[in-house]
Amino acid sequence: MIPDWVLIVLATVLGAAIGSFLNVCIYRLPREMSVAWPPSSCPHCGQTLAWYENIPIAAYLALGGHCRTCRNRIGARYPIVEAVTAAMFAIACWYYGPGLLLVSRLVLGCALIVLFAVDLEHHLLPNAITLPGIVVGFAFSLFIAPGWVDSLLGIALGGGSLLAMFYGWLWLRGEEALGMGDPKMLAMIGAFVGWRMTLLTLVFASFIGSLIGVALIVTGRGDRKSMVPFGCFLALGAVVAIAAGREILDWYLGTFA
Repeated sequence: MIPDWVLIVLATVLGAAIGSFLNVCIYRLPREMSVAWPPSSCPHCGQTLAWYENIPIAAYLALGGHCRTCRNRIGARYPIVEAVTAAMFAIACWYYGPGLLLVSRLVLGCALIVLFAVDLEHHLLPNAITLPGIVVGFAFSLFIAPGWVDSLLGIALGGGSLLAMFYGWLWLRGEEALGMGDPKMLAMIGAFVGWRMTLLTLVFASFIGSLIGVALIVTGRGDRKSMVPFGCFLALGAVVAIAAGREILDWYLGTFA
């Protein structure tokens, strides 16, 4: 029997390695490049990285955040994504333990990390993540919670609610309130977590987005027509819903129902 702490350490190392691949996806998907070929290279000079330059986090720190060949600065996003992914793997392994539910949550978490980073930088939510994610989330639901019925309802609620918002705002104001990638992303989340957590995700995302929007207006960095990456808020809302959604829902129903 492998001790729990050994499993968590292994999960952390695996998470850092997966985070390195997520960085490839984050860089290449918006540019419509293959994530499999060519090998990892410097984004500035194009020099293929040696194996030791691909060691997650450690290589970045050892090179001082610069390319070994051209000495140009490499963005801090790379070690941040690797560290966040490593932490997610460790926490999920500790919380869920080995099993299919752990795999499901890690797959969803990796998708959310990629979508968050891409939307933050490019205001884009790649179909290459969201559409297969809907299928994969529903496939998981055939064997584990939330079950295939709740998964289908989550897909319908997630995609349908934001599509209704998109077309309703377009009809009322003649302008787009969000992008078409957002309904697909929330449908993907719904496929993994079911309709109840999808509803909470939307509530939390709207609340976080409102706070950020007000802060931008107050600080003079934006106005009411400023476009904000709602996919980032959906990712954060999903994290809150997955981590504490059931407790929040039980508290709400016990207090107000």
